[in-house]
Amino acid sequence: MTLFEVYLKEKGIRHKLIRPYTPRHNGKVERSHRKDNEYFYATHSFYSFNDFEKQLAVHSRKYNNFPIRPLKWKSPREVINHFLETGEVDAI
Repeated sequence: MTLFEVYLKEKGIRHKLIRPYTPRHNGKVERSHRKDNEYFYATHSFYSFNDFEKQLAVHSRKYNNFPIRPLKWKSPREVINHFLETGEVDAI
């Protein structure tokens, strides 16, 4: 059992692995990568790895504070903070 699995067990979180190459889940990952490319990689130039890190931090901060429809118009940061404060997943 990995440390990750031990932590989940301590928190009472059920962890279920999916079969590799499951098309339904691969589609979600592919879409996520496509969006990352459209909104970040294809629209920025990087002059060094340090420059890349700085620009990615700014992009991540904006993305994580932007309300999105799948989260009932809450930002990912709001959802995570709510979970950390209450231990509850607000009905998303």
